[in-house]
Amino acid sequence: MTVAEELNPENPDEAEKPIKQRKNGLYPGVSDELADSMKSGWADTELRDLRPIAQAAETAARRAALSARFPGERLVIPAGNLKTRSNDTEYAFRASVEYAYLTGNQTEDGVLVLEPVAGGHRETIYLLPRSDRENGEFWLSGQGELWVGRRHSLTESEALYGIPASDVRELADALREATGPVRVVRGYDAGIEAALTDKVTAERDAELRTFLSEARLVKDDFEVGELQKAVDSTVRGFEDVVKVLDKAEATSERYIEGTFFLRARVEGNDVGYGTIAAAGPHACTLHWVRNDGPVRSGDLLLLDAGVETHTYYTADVTRTLPVNGRFSEIQRKIYDAVYDAQEAGIAAVRPGAKYRDFHDAAQRVLAERLVTWGLVEGPVERVLELGLQRRWTLHGTGHMLGMDVHDCAAARVESYVDGTLEPGMVLTVEPGLYFQADDLTVPQEYRGIGVRIEDDILVTADGNRNLSDGLPRESGEVESWMAGLLKG
Repeated sequence: MTVAEELNPENPDEAEKPIKQRKNGLYPGVSDELADSMKSGWADTELRDLRPIAQAAETAARRAALSARFPGERLVIPAGNLKTRSNDTEYAFRASVEYAYLTGNQTEDGVLVLEPVAGGHRETIYLLPRSDRENGEFWLSGQGELWVGRRHSLTESEALYGIPASDVRELADALREATGPVRVVRGYDAGIEAALTDKVTAERDAELRTFLSEARLVKDDFEVGELQKAVDSTVRGFEDVVKVLDKAEATSERYIEGTFFLRARVEGNDVGYGTIAAAGPHACTLHWVRNDGPVRSGDLLLLDAGVETHTYYTADVTRTLPVNGRFSEIQRKIYDAVYDAQEAGIAAVRPGAKYRDFHDAAQRVLAERLVTWGLVEGPVERVLELGLQRRWTLHGTGHMLGMDVHDCAAARVESYVDGTLEPGMVLTVEPGLYFQADDLTVPQEYRGIGVRIEDDILVTADGNRNLSDGLPRESGEVESWMAGLLKG
């Protein structure tokens, strides 16, 4: 009997499907003797003294709030699947924010299901169990244990996440048989969505995503702690960059990107978004992530970067730094205007204030400077009413921050941008001025200068706290800080 026949005597072809061989692999098959050898002689590695994850109490409370919001409905929240990068290699996996927020789990193919019962919901986390040693999956499959690492057993997962765990490979069939109202978070798992295709509606599913987005508007203590960790690592990453600016000058912006990435990977999970290491006129491109340009003494470096923690919370900080450590007169003039605008924006962040207040405060300062400099005709009220300052300010002054760099994006407008600030909200304040290299409406000396200053601000009971105040912002302090690092 062949290995395939032994696995599935009625249909050996089916048995081979889960374990896909490389077309041009050097081994054409597996002998029965080798298959038998690989089944035995392995130590018991089950982990029996696991403690719950640090945020287990918080994730349980979040699931309870979700249950209360949608009584009597089955709720399905997938983690997502691996995505192919090229041929048989995959992109690094990042679980959906909704799933990670509710479970703390980060593994591919996971699905959280809340099944309605009397008085609430029964929770189950559906996961891939450890790769099978009987059918050879653990060493033959490209996603087997010996190829990509050990998965937790279902019993181990129950101990970690505090949720009963089941085999996710059985879930699609069970969902096809499900009755009653169902909602699913769309866009992450096509197989799960296909199993529910006749049971869900786009409108009801959108309501589920909106609720989960708005639930993240106010951070709990665990989340604030993780954001502070992310910011603290980010501060160290910026220090790393300043110390190697001479090497960046000898190479390119990618040396800066790589330097910051090292800090992110050593102290966190990853960068929270593509690092913007924009030197010279590249600073005028808001999301410059090619990072392949020169770094020149006398130019400014706009570095917009954030470390993501192992629990997916990310910092989002920007500093605009003189590559040679000293601002020129025109660079300082523009930088100080942005600094003053940011000061006004941060001062407007407090509980009870409208979300838009910090944006309006910062934009007013920038509009005033543009009028004073003669770049746009006043009065300032006219400039703001017509949005004329936007030629050089371009973007909004901030956004919510959390597990996504632009967190809570599916929240209702009335709850977010038209809402009111509350203690526990975390947002960025990041005004900027950008004078494009080809902008003929400004004097030559302005052209090619881009400045943005961005900090992560926690709304507190009596005002706000700048989580990223470990990095200097005022121009003179920036120069002194850089001088100290460059001497070291």
